Amino acid sequence: MDDERIVSSLTLDDDEAESTLRPRCMADYVGQDKIKSNLEVYISAAKARGEALDHVLLYGPPGLGKTTLAHVIANELGAQIRVTSGPAIERAADLAAILTNLEKGDILFIDEIHRLNRNIEEVLYPAMEDFSLDFVSGKGPMARSIRLPLKKFTLIGATTRAGMLSSPLRDRFGMLMRLEMYSAEEIARIVRRSSGILGIEIDADAAHEIASRSRGTPRVANRLLRRVRDFAQVEGLETIDVAVTKKALRLMDVDELGLDIVDRTVLEAVIDKFGGGPVGLDTLAAATGEEASTIEDVVEPFLIQLGFIGRTPRGRVCTENAYKHLGRPYPRTGTTVQMSIFDAPSDAD
Repeated sequence: MDDERIVSSLTLDDDEAESTLRPRCMADYVGQDKIKSNLEVYISAAKARGEALDHVLLYGPPGLGKTTLAHVIANELGAQIRVTSGPAIERAADLAAILTNLEKGDILFIDEIHRLNRNIEEVLYPAMEDFSLDFVSGKGPMARSIRLPLKKFTLIGATTRAGMLSSPLRDRFGMLMRLEMYSAEEIARIVRRSSGILGIEIDADAAHEIASRSRGTPRVANRLLRRVRDFAQVEGLETIDVAVTKKALRLMDVDELGLDIVDRTVLEAVIDKFGGGPVGLDTLAAATGEEASTIEDVVEPFLIQLGFIGRTPRGRVCTENAYKHLGRPYPRTGTTVQMSIFDAPSDAD
């Protein structure tokens, strides 16, 4: 595989970074205050010692800013960051080529690091711990082990599934940082900052309206803001107000809690087609036409957070809160929703 397809190199003064909504320094990064305060200490100490920052693992739900935070770390260190992802690295030789091209203090960012193959992970172990590559030259009796030194670098891994990382790989990260969901106030600050970058004013009520429907996720907030901006500009508004915001979000099928058409389709399928549950994940995917992985990784976590769906050994069930939100009568009698957790398991997973 050509090296350019599996890794990209970004300099800190890259013109393209100027046009994005991503913050480039710690002061502009909203939220995750505990992580930021700890990182500022670690970065200052590493710079004072003239050493590479220890390896960092960032994990948490998608859209919370793991990639952004990796670029912020690189900017604060004054380092070059090289970006790749777990699925893009298909062979150990690909990773070895990337590692040998790193300069002292460089940052290698691997997104979706949990999707690295196990044989590729084996290459990372000595690279992370001893800054060296081990490989075998020759075959049979003539085979010999060769250790190639690497320049000291920092690996930043990002994952939405930290539990899928092998223990040897996870233990080699000096810093494990879990990103939390954002509050509505933090999302509103992000929306106001992003609107300034996009070149359009937004009033406080409109920013709060977008924030309250953004599922606690900056990525969703910025996506909704760009679409609301489109509606405002078509209507000739110089400032995004709450009226055009509510109109745009209604037309985009994003309700007051941030549920979209896919979320409601899943809830309605459980209630209307399966009597409120329990229903297995694969059955639910077939009934809604969505991929099982999409329901499990994207839709379900938010519905569980809202208390709309519960997981049991026999499958997913809708709670009373879900019925109320959809305006449906809740079946208070019977066993369709109120079931024992000790029932025999089916295709819940």
